Amino acid sequence: MQDNGVLIGASPDGQQFLNLKLANRHGLVTGATGTGKTVTLQILAEGFSRAGVPVFCADAKGDLSGLAAAGTPKDFITKRAQDIGLGEMAFERASTVFWDLFGEQGHPIRATISEMGPLLLSRMLDLSEAQEGALNIAFRIADDEGLLLVDLKDLTALLLEITHQKDMLRTRYGTVSKQSIGAIQRKILVFENQGGDMFFGEPALDIRDLMRIDRNGHGFINVLAADKLMQSPRLYAMFLLYLMSELFEDLPEVGDPDRPKLVFFFDEAHLLFDEAPPVLMDKIEQVVRLIRSKGVGIYFVTQNPLDIPDGVLAQLGNRIQHALRAYTPREQKAVRTAADTFRQNPAFSTAEAITQLGVGEALVSTLEDKGVPSIVQRTLIRPPYSRIGPLDFKEREAAMADSPVRGMYDEARDRESAYEVLTARADKRAQEEAAQKAREEHEKELARQRKEAEKRERASRPRSRSRRSDSIAEAVLKSAGRSIGTQLGRAVLRGVLGSLLR
Repeated sequence: MQDNGVLIGASPDGQQFLNLKLANRHGLVTGATGTGKTVTLQILAEGFSRAGVPVFCADAKGDLSGLAAAGTPKDFITKRAQDIGLGEMAFERASTVFWDLFGEQGHPIRATISEMGPLLLSRMLDLSEAQEGALNIAFRIADDEGLLLVDLKDLTALLLEITHQKDMLRTRYGTVSKQSIGAIQRKILVFENQGGDMFFGEPALDIRDLMRIDRNGHGFINVLAADKLMQSPRLYAMFLLYLMSELFEDLPEVGDPDRPKLVFFFDEAHLLFDEAPPVLMDKIEQVVRLIRSKGVGIYFVTQNPLDIPDGVLAQLGNRIQHALRAYTPREQKAVRTAADTFRQNPAFSTAEAITQLGVGEALVSTLEDKGVPSIVQRTLIRPPYSRIGPLDFKEREAAMADSPVRGMYDEARDRESAYEVLTARADKRAQEEAAQKAREEHEKELARQRKEAEKRERASRPRSRSRRSDSIAEAVLKSAGRSIGTQLGRAVLRGVLGSLLR
């Protein structure tokens, strides 16, 4: 260590340091598998920690957990230390906090749906443009109605509410198709089946807990267990981008401090940029460009410099290039690209050196006092003071028991949020609908009873009129019969009398 730098290793021109004052100008560590990138990340994390700078890094294979244990003398380590001029190595552990989105190998890390926002959530769920529009409307409705979106069940309840109220919401927010809502619900279900629902909830991570300093003035190294997380690469990339966004939004402007407030290592960085839509790429580039003024340095770790978009690559001033293979045309292009990004050293060909580097050897160029890249140097990377290799289960448990955040995030908390509010609203609506249905059924029953009464009354009335009609008819017939009989009698009588008189 120097007071103002982190020791990287030694070149023929002397020891190579990363200037702390310019460490927030970001950096890049690249190289093929097995060339020593993980150890380089480990020694950089150690160096920043010793300088009082907190570190956050993702541990893709479990090897970085060795930071929490002191290293042991080995022949190759002793020889490397002598070659670099370190003398006798003073092995020691680094102050380490373990995190795990799934809560298995570290303290759980959670975020709320509201904090994640519709852009990152749409990318995480791989939504189409129409589905992303529907999700944006859902977030707007939640803001307007004061609904707290904490976890996925809150979002699911809100989407269900939108489905029920889509006709009422159309005039204010626009049309939300039932098909889009259904597609989002299905993708949420898939995401839950992959374990993604464990990420959303409370207590949400307080960014300040990633920026702790131990009693010796060393920065804590926050190690995210990412071996299982890598099975869901979209979740991994979006989570790390979420962390960067939160740092950017929450931290105050500090310009260029004497040392960073936090250094952020993004391993397997290509996952962040794979198939990213333009709006997300703009977001990433904006965060990388502006976050350095908050005192945060971002270091991308990946195999190939072609994995990093040009707009981001141009902002990475500190570079460590391990060996690359150059068998295919794409690999040869990657070597030329990597060589062209360095300030050339007349002592050797950079492109040739990249293909000839041994394990634990790298080309190094860092920013000098005025922000100008140094001439590239072929450098032996120093050995770490901590263990090379992972911790076992008991060692990890012991480290977690000594953690400064023990008990703060281990138990999930479920307070009243959109799910409870909307469930209560749906229950009330269901009760009102049930009451309305009961009233309608009661009115229908009353109407039925009235109809039955009227029917019975009508059924009784026709029989009475029929008897009266029959009586009248009988009287008329009898009267007519009597009249006809009288007339006939008279006619017969007149006939008889007439014949007698004649």
